[in-house]
Amino acid sequence: MIDLHTHTFFSDGDLIPSELVCRAKNAGYYAIALTDHADFSNMDFVIRRITRITDGLRRYYKINVIAGCEITYIPPELISKAVQQARKLGAKIVVVHGESPVEPAVPKGTNRAAILSRCDILAHPGYITEEDVRVAKKNNVLLEITTRNGHRIGNWYVAEFAKKIGAKLVMDTDTHKPEDLFSEKKIKDVLKEAKLTQSDFAEMQKNAKNLIMSF
Repeated sequence: MIDLHTHTFFSDGDLIPSELVCRAKNAGYYAIALTDHADFSNMDFVIRRITRITDGLRRYYKINVIAGCEITYIPPELISKAVQQARKLGAKIVVVHGESPVEPAVPKGTNRAAILSRCDILAHPGYITEEDVRVAKKNNVLLEITTRNGHRIGNWYVAEFAKKIGAKLVMDTDTHKPEDLFSEKKIKDVLKEAKLTQSDFAEMQKNAKNLIMSF
C-alpha cells in the first residue's frame, strides 16, 4: 500500500517519524509520505527535519519513506509561492489542505489556487467545482479520496466528478494516530461510501506509485 498524506508530532500527529514509519511497515505499506502541516512560519523547520531521516528509515525498515508537507490555511494568493518554497526545501510530495466540508474556515479559492500551483495532491477538496476538477486533470493534480473521519463525507462528490471528467484520484489516510493507517476494512468502507470499487482503489494506488516514481 502507498499512503501519501500523514502527520507526525512535527505538526499535529501523535507519533515521531520513526514510529510512524515502523507501524506503516508492519501494516504492509510499500511507501509512506510524511506530510506535516506547514505554512511560511514552520516550513523550513518541518521539511528539513523530515528530510534528515528519510534515507535512514528507508534503509532500515525497507520501505519507501518520502519527505513532504501539507500546505495548510495559507491565503490562496500565496499558495503557489508556498508550494515552490516547499519544493526548494526538499519536499518531494506537496499536499495542499483543500476546502473540506467540515472545515468551512479554509479560505475560499484554496482548491483552485492549489490546482493552479501544480501541487501534487489536493487533500479532501470537499464540494469541488466541476471546472476545478477539469483544471486538476489538465495540471495532473491528484484529487484525494480520504479515509479520515469528517473529511471523507465529501468523497462521493469528488469521486463522481473525477470519474466523469477523467481526473486522477488517490486514496490517503491523513494519519494522525496509529489507528488511522490503512486497513482492509477501512479501505472497503471508504470505497463503498464513495461508490468506488476495488479496481478504482488499484487505479488510485497506481496513480500514487506513478507519482513517487517521477522523482
